[in-house]
Amino acid sequence: MAAADVRKGLDGVKADTTAVSTCGNHSAGLTYRGYLIEDLANNCVFEEVAFLLMEGRLPTGEELTALTARLASQRALPPGIKAALELMPGDSHPMDVLRTVASLLGCLEQERNAPGKADTGATCYRLMAVFVSSMCYWHHFTTSGKRIEINTNPQDGLASSVLKMLRDDPSEPDALDVRVIDAAYILYAEHDFAASTFTARVVSSTLSDTYSSISAAIGALRGPLHGGANEAVMHMIKDLKSPEEGVAMIQDMLSRKQLVMGFGHRIYKNGDPRNAIFKALSHQLSQRENGQPVLYEVSCKIEEHMEQSKRMFPNADFYAASSYYQVGIPIHFFTPLFVVARTAGWCAHIKEQMVGNRLIRPSSAYVGPDLQAFVPLSMRVAEEAVAESPSPMCGGKGGAPMVAA
Repeated sequence: MAAADVRKGLDGVKADTTAVSTCGNHSAGLTYRGYLIEDLANNCVFEEVAFLLMEGRLPTGEELTALTARLASQRALPPGIKAALELMPGDSHPMDVLRTVASLLGCLEQERNAPGKADTGATCYRLMAVFVSSMCYWHHFTTSGKRIEINTNPQDGLASSVLKMLRDDPSEPDALDVRVIDAAYILYAEHDFAASTFTARVVSSTLSDTYSSISAAIGALRGPLHGGANEAVMHMIKDLKSPEEGVAMIQDMLSRKQLVMGFGHRIYKNGDPRNAIFKALSHQLSQRENGQPVLYEVSCKIEEHMEQSKRMFPNADFYAASSYYQVGIPIHFFTPLFVVARTAGWCAHIKEQMVGNRLIRPSSAYVGPDLQAFVPLSMRVAEEAVAESPSPMCGGKGGAPMVAA
């Protein structure tokens, strides 16, 4: 293979087929199992979409009630998980906490069946529930030393339960806050062969267990070019006082060729379909009594400037940041919420990978040195010494040319 044939980042490479979602290569934009993302985000709770991704169809009312109750009971944390969370330093990144929880749960509740069998679905639901409880338990213990009560109320979904536990308040959260978290879970649940999803498929193709695949996927999602972008966006805009200040900051960043997080996407060249939903939610939040209209106005002005000056459009992370922030989610929890949602998508792909599985093992184009003669250890000379030795065309003292015999 010639170096010219290499597609860096696998850009444009079709690695496999999938029936889980479309992403930019379909007239409808983004769909899950054939359903428009707009319809799902505007009409469903996350549990419906998790069921859709895992089971291939939308649930009935009875199935949704049963799944919600199942996830509620599975939010309970084993003593071993609680003990481990209490040992994790308060300055740990929450993504590292969730990665560790996934690995530890794999030891405490091991999968018993062969890869690709019923265990993946059960592990998926268990992990989503445990992730919600773990991040909240760790947060409170490391900030106040309090061991919070884990919410296992079967009436609470993963959206309302995370708000109640994060706030350590059993009262019903504002309906718009719950709506924002539910919609965010849905919008982040699946996105074709994104880096973390492909990572999960690579690991599962080796016939490893689901926990290993999810742990690896979390590691991929932790990076700022993937899941961490919404956190970077919020750090970028949270202290801006006016739209004009926002534009000036962006102009300065662009003049110094800095990356503006939250803009551009490998797949969507003319705008991310998830962005409009997040933008509408951010606007709704900004209009209520405790909203932050300036934050929303700053975001809009930055969006306008980026489109006019660079023809770049916001991706899902840009308005997700201000939406989460106005709900009161700590910035370092933005990406862990992504994990809760994307676990459904990851596991849907793991199940799909196991159907007609083939080990994922691409090739590379070698660009290293040509074949070299082996030099015994006793005859090797450090590269520094070689670089400092006289040239073969130079003699000793005086630098007189050496004549070949």
